[in-house]
Amino acid sequence: MSKNYRQGRLGEEIKRIISELLLRGLKDPRLDHMISVTSVEVTSDGSYATVYLTVYENAAADDEKETIRADVIEGLQSSKGVIKNEISRQVKLRHMPELIFKMDTSMEYGRHIDDLIDSVSDKTDKNR
Repeated sequence: MSKNYRQGRLGEEIKRIISELLLRGLKDPRLDHMISVTSVEVTSDGSYATVYLTVYENAAADDEKETIRADVIEGLQSSKGVIKNEISRQVKLRHMPELIFKMDTSMEYGRHIDDLIDSVSDKTDKNR
């Protein structure tokens, strides 16, 4: 149980540090959007940390959203050295986990499911 607890604590610390850097520390123009770190999962051996992000964009077209998301991932990839340096400065680790950035699409999926449920309930209400 202590290993899972350590991974969870490390994930929360990485999440906190990256969130602070996104607010104040990173000056990449690709990161000018409102970005939220939703979760961080650390592997059992601590060699990888997957950082899940949500980008709140007001773009109407889906292709614009994908372009914004790709730019955010590229910006974070290019800032990975600064992020890892700050993590190692604040958290004492023997081995720094390799950071993997991924988009968290669970909110969009939830909205899609809500829309499907609403469309089904509207059809059943009309048939009554």
